[in-house]
Amino acid sequence: MSGIDEIEEWTRAQRRVIDLVRDLPLSRSEQRVPACPDWTVRDLFSHMVGLGADVVRGDEPEDHHEGWTARQVEQRRDHDVATLVGEWESLTGPVREWMAAHTTRPLGDVIIHEQDLRGALGEPGAQHTPGLHALREKFAGRFGGGLGDLPPIALIGDGWRWVSRGDEADAAVAIRTTDFELARALVTRRSAAQLRSWTERGDVAPYLGAFALLGSLPDRDLTES
Repeated sequence: MSGIDEIEEWTRAQRRVIDLVRDLPLSRSEQRVPACPDWTVRDLFSHMVGLGADVVRGDEPEDHHEGWTARQVEQRRDHDVATLVGEWESLTGPVREWMAAHTTRPLGDVIIHEQDLRGALGEPGAQHTPGLHALREKFAGRFGGGLGDLPPIALIGDGWRWVSRGDEADAAVAIRTTDFELARALVTRRSAAQLRSWTERGDVAPYLGAFALLGSLPDRDLTES
């Protein structure tokens, strides 16, 4: 993710998430997150806070495996949202310093999960930030790298376009939707049914595995609107 101040983008996203959850009543904080169905809103927020704490401590496996993320949630099982907000705010400076010295990888996590939270809470927003645009570019590259010998596919948004190989007009498969929907599809937040509904040319079925960059495709349609 280049061409933007990624540390500032992380900080802005952190502030948006805090503003989103800070005053949630208990009933809303215990709602399930459709994009992360094993977790409630508070659980997902616990993971986001715990990721920052672990990164600063130097405890970050390459694969961000389930055991690592589950431990972050369990360690904060008795923490309310206000306590979690306080912990994350205390980590702002250390995480910024860590990113300046190492990598801005934490930006991807907060951008993806911000939208997961918005979907759970019915609070759309931040759909056209520089951080989200940069993440879409990064994952388009990863998507392209997983296509193997499949014929070219075109992803056509309302402003952003991407083709795996050659020209858009020559692509065997064309998917057309909004820029934001493509960004979410590329981080495995859209179902096979949604991908099929956006396919205006060709058969998307052989490409579905390439969209599963962060695990299996959701078994139900997801939206943040």
